[in-house]
Amino acid sequence: MLQLCKVTSALFISNARSACSDELIQQEAVTLCINVSKQQPFPSSSGVTKLQIPVYDDPNEDLYSHFDRCADAIQKEAKRGGHSVVYCKNGRSRSATICIAYLMKHRKMTLIEAVQRVKTARHVIDPNPGFMTQLQRYEQELKKRRGRGREAN
Repeated sequence: MLQLCKVTSALFISNARSACSDELIQQEAVTLCINVSKQQPFPSSSGVTKLQIPVYDDPNEDLYSHFDRCADAIQKEAKRGGHSVVYCKNGRSRSATICIAYLMKHRKMTLIEAVQRVKTARHVIDPNPGFMTQLQRYEQELKKRRGRGREAN
């Protein structure tokens, strides 16, 4: 079944097949597609901003360096009334990691809360061990930034 799983009112997570369904993109009024893969296509819908994060689902890949840019893009889209979908091939590891990073940064959730929130939206999520380590590092980084009062919202 094709579906976009709702994480927040402005954020969806999905696999590539569902995210490339023009019908679903229009139905959910998606305005930003974040494709967290090297090989998956983008939907053909016009009027959708496309952001590609070219990483494989490999524990050694550096997804950390993309957390802020993706989280900020999702937040910016939400503030202007748009909807974002984050996807990778299976909608399990890479896309989930990006959604979790967004929730930690802009919804101020802990890593555990954010994982639970995304898992509630899409039960099959399972960030690989390397990505979980990067999320733990990001959680510490966000705490430090907030402690210094320099969190950019």
